[in-house]
Amino acid sequence: MNDWNSEQYLKFKAQRTQPAIDLTARLGGSPSEIIDLGCGPGNSTRVLKKRFPNAHIIGADYSENMLEKARSDNPDLEFVQLDLNDDLSAFHGKFDVVFSNACFQWLPNHRELLPRVFALLKSGGTLAAQIPMNFDEPIHKIIGRVSESPRWRDKFPEKRIFGTLTIPEYHDILSELTNDFEMWQTVYYHRMPSIESVIEWYRSTGLRTYLAALDKREGADFIADISKELEKEYPKQRNGEIIFAFPRFFFIANKTN
Repeated sequence: MNDWNSEQYLKFKAQRTQPAIDLTARLGGSPSEIIDLGCGPGNSTRVLKKRFPNAHIIGADYSENMLEKARSDNPDLEFVQLDLNDDLSAFHGKFDVVFSNACFQWLPNHRELLPRVFALLKSGGTLAAQIPMNFDEPIHKIIGRVSESPRWRDKFPEKRIFGTLTIPEYHDILSELTNDFEMWQTVYYHRMPSIESVIEWYRSTGLRTYLAALDKREGADFIADISKELEKEYPKQRNGEIIFAFPRFFFIANKTN
């Protein structure tokens, strides 16, 4: 699997960090042990440390590139490599807060995943997560449509499998874990200077696996085909900016036993 690019990801650091800030603000109490699952370059871990300065916080991620950046930018914090598909039993019952900002969507089988990460909590602990919920947004549909077009479909023999479920499905999973949970959705309307900036946003996330399968010239052509479609769906405002809507789903679930 191709690794992530932390520098590309952080081109929109403020926008990517805001959901972590908003989710952390909903957390109460005085947790002593926190793990940040899918911490990426450590921006969300830093948010947690600012909110809970006395807590022991671990940032965990699968990507070596992301962890290298996280450690470089946050030498006072602890980061470990962790694959959430592996056995997590060594961490069972260890944390007051299990936090995840824009990570779970990259993982399969959430019906099995969420109980596994919920087991990492102490009694009384809290699972707090944010998951992008942008399947109905133009850019998501355009990438899918272009990648499946006659020109490109043979370049992507392995179709991306999306693990994200519907909000009612998350409700049912959480209700089997606890009676004490809440859910909400926020749409972030990002002000973007151009279509190119929207492409740059997606290079480190939704376009990453597609571009990894193409050479440099093919990648440029693939981006050009997507850009043509984006221009139709994301019109310029009077000042030349583009409104880039990005819905995100949040939940907080407390372990009551």
